[in-house]
Amino acid sequence: MTRYVDEDLHGAEFRECDLTGARLIGVVMQDAVIDGLVTNLVVNGVEVTGYVEAELDRRHPVRVLIRSDDPDDLRSASRQLRADWAATIERIRRTPGVERRSVNDEWSAVQTMRHLVFVHDSWFRRCCLGSTDLFTPMGIGPTVEPYRGAHGLDLSVDPPLDEIVSLTVTEASGVTPRGAH
Repeated sequence: MTRYVDEDLHGAEFRECDLTGARLIGVVMQDAVIDGLVTNLVVNGVEVTGYVEAELDRRHPVRVLIRSDDPDDLRSASRQLRADWAATIERIRRTPGVERRSVNDEWSAVQTMRHLVFVHDSWFRRCCLGSTDLFTPMGIGPTVEPYRGAHGLDLSVDPPLDEIVSLTVTEASGVTPRGAH
């Protein structure tokens, strides 16, 4: 493990890093942002993950429905997520060009939707359905092999918003368009 002692990391950004088991002792941390898969987080001796999860559930009640075993809850969650998705796409369409704009080095809306195509192919089609078909070329996955060309992804494609939306809406319904895979 790398050890930093008396280092000034003011303004440092850790992106796509694995900080599992990291210990920050005697640090000054003001205006810090932590965004990612966070579990078992202890701040000044208090395990805070449960508090954070409860607040996220309060802000986004659909999270509770998604975790439910009740089919009615899952159907309600699906309806809410589809409505939220439609509202998001509508907001994007009202501001032409925003779909390809990146903020703070994050993916643009188009890149994020292309990643959802990859996630659908990887988790649903392959893991759940057992398909061995190539990924949808427009998908964006990890930049390392085996996910690039060997699996059908083509980062050089630049599909229009409506093509991506059409595919993501179709995939969300569980129906794969003919010839898409």
